[in-house]
Amino acid sequence: MTAEPGRGQSRKPGDGEPSAVAPVRLRRLNRWLVEGLREDLAALYVESRATAPGDPYRRPSRQNFLNRLTADMRRPGFAMVIAETDSLMGCAFGFPVRGDGSWWLGFDGALPRSIEQLTVSGNVFAFADILIRPHPQDRELAHRVQERLLTDHQASLGAALVDRADRPTLAALRSWGWLDIGELRRPAGATTFRALVFPLGERTTARLEGLVTMPGGGGPSGV
Repeated sequence: MTAEPGRGQSRKPGDGEPSAVAPVRLRRLNRWLVEGLREDLAALYVESRATAPGDPYRRPSRQNFLNRLTADMRRPGFAMVIAETDSLMGCAFGFPVRGDGSWWLGFDGALPRSIEQLTVSGNVFAFADILIRPHPQDRELAHRVQERLLTDHQASLGAALVDRADRPTLAALRSWGWLDIGELRRPAGATTFRALVFPLGERTTARLEGLVTMPGGGGPSGV
């Protein structure tokens, strides 16, 4: 999972970046169209993965991203939404979470009941990655892309797993309305993830009212 918090800085016209007021179009891609954009998506990944000076965390390489994208494209229900002006501004992609609960395998503690119920009913969509090119309206754009992907799949809850060491991405998702519900570690994996969810709509938000983001190492305060 890759994302960056909004910088909030302004850029002058002609500096190589699109204007902050340029209209942004959202477009859903099928697998065939994604194949044709692989290099552009890889470039977007590289640009959005910049690590602040002094941050010890280094995100996976460009090739690692392409390998993961190829694997995710084979999953049933894979979908991608891109944001574009005259260039690619962002994207989000993923796949539906199976109702058997296997997505949450390795969750530390009891999975909140509301999330378990939404999973069983097939209303959860897993975000494999969210890539947003840094610009003054990146947070608004991230919201639009996330909500479009969920709406297209008639899902009411987004789910994401983020490396616990990837603090910039965790900060970005939390600022975009994602709730951190605890830690997860796959039985055969070495990486510890933070599990986050993004509710769509007032009804789902109300169901998750007892979940409180814990920026440190804790889990939710309720279920």
